[in-house]
Amino acid sequence: MATRAENRAINVAGLVQGIVLVTFPAASTIFTSRKFYGLSSAQYGDMFLPQVVLAIAGSLLGARLAAKITTKRVYLLGLVASLIAMGLLLVSSLVTSNRAVAYTLLLVATGFIGAGFGLTVPALNTYSAAFHPGTVDSAVLVLNALLGLGTVLAPALVAIFDGLGFWWGLPVLSAVLLVCLLAASLRLPLHGGPGGRPPAPRAEAGSGAAGGRPDANRPRLAIPRRFWMYAAFITLYGICETLNGNWSQLEMTTRLGASAALASVALAVFWAAVTGGRVLFAVIDKKVAPPVTYRLLPLVLVASFLLTAQLSRGDAALGIVFFGLAGLGCSALLPLTVSFGEEELTAMSAAVAGGVIAFYQLGYGIAAFGVGPLQSGGVSLSAIFGLTAIIAGAMAVLAFPVAAGRSSRPGRHASGIVTRHVPW
Repeated sequence: MATRAENRAINVAGLVQGIVLVTFPAASTIFTSRKFYGLSSAQYGDMFLPQVVLAIAGSLLGARLAAKITTKRVYLLGLVASLIAMGLLLVSSLVTSNRAVAYTLLLVATGFIGAGFGLTVPALNTYSAAFHPGTVDSAVLVLNALLGLGTVLAPALVAIFDGLGFWWGLPVLSAVLLVCLLAASLRLPLHGGPGGRPPAPRAEAGSGAAGGRPDANRPRLAIPRRFWMYAAFITLYGICETLNGNWSQLEMTTRLGASAALASVALAVFWAAVTGGRVLFAVIDKKVAPPVTYRLLPLVLVASFLLTAQLSRGDAALGIVFFGLAGLGCSALLPLTVSFGEEELTAMSAAVAGGVIAFYQLGYGIAAFGVGPLQSGGVSLSAIFGLTAIIAGAMAVLAFPVAAGRSSRPGRHASGIVTRHVPW
């Protein structure tokens, strides 16, 4: 059983990782302002390419790396990568007069953000599930709610610090929090997950093990076909979430005529709705079954995109409301995809969180640096938001077969938790 200190560290890490992850999108108006970095929409979007590549690499390699050096060390490496990213962002703020150098530093910084996210977040989800084996869905939802709370705080803090005349106060604060978290985590055992030295699990029949002992020479299990359904769903989700998370502020300022402060409010409302929804669905999961939630939320996203696409200049207040609706639609989908996958795909449970995060980052990348070229080609943001409703509709269709696996598996307690666990 995990200690209170371990649970507290994992939850705080989720909060801090949320702040770090949204630091760059929250400062989008800073990066595109001629007063500071002066990036074009295309440059701003391209800035996230290193983040996506390294986040996918970190997510996919994390489970194997954890088996060699322990999950704790993978988690700590992720925190260090995030700390380096904040340091590079601070350095870039000192050389904005040389935009080529500043932009290069931003590209390297987002790369470290991606590495930190790809290593840390799957480890946190794995710890959360391992520390709460009887309530996996709720535990993962709560962890991701805290991560979401961090994403809410980031745009609010940028607005506050920018109002005080030093927007770079956010990366300073993030760096301090990361240093404190590293110091606290180093002293904790943090067992659990691949490489975490848990008790050896029993092998399933036909897995190549005999007498409950793993066969060191057995071949690695193939990826189950159903994983690709999870992968497709979460890739589409990543597109939908990122369009709101990375482009809402520019939509508010350039098309709806909102001030930078009001644009920050819209982003904060989006992430607040994401966080609030995760808390809400964790609380009511016994009254509203997670598969029901999973099937309904994509429909909320469809509505939010269609409504946002109809906005025009002067509709900033409605924009805030519709971005909040989008946040509610996004809220529980990522954590439930992780927990559903870890419960169903037992043959690769140790790698599910990393795989889901990798494909989420693929969707993130498509939306993060795909919107800029579309705009350069003459496609308006309103049209892009409208077209994304089709993607959300595809999610609504996929949600049914994905969630079906959650309620039709053998070997489950009444709580819905799989009783057998075989590491990949």
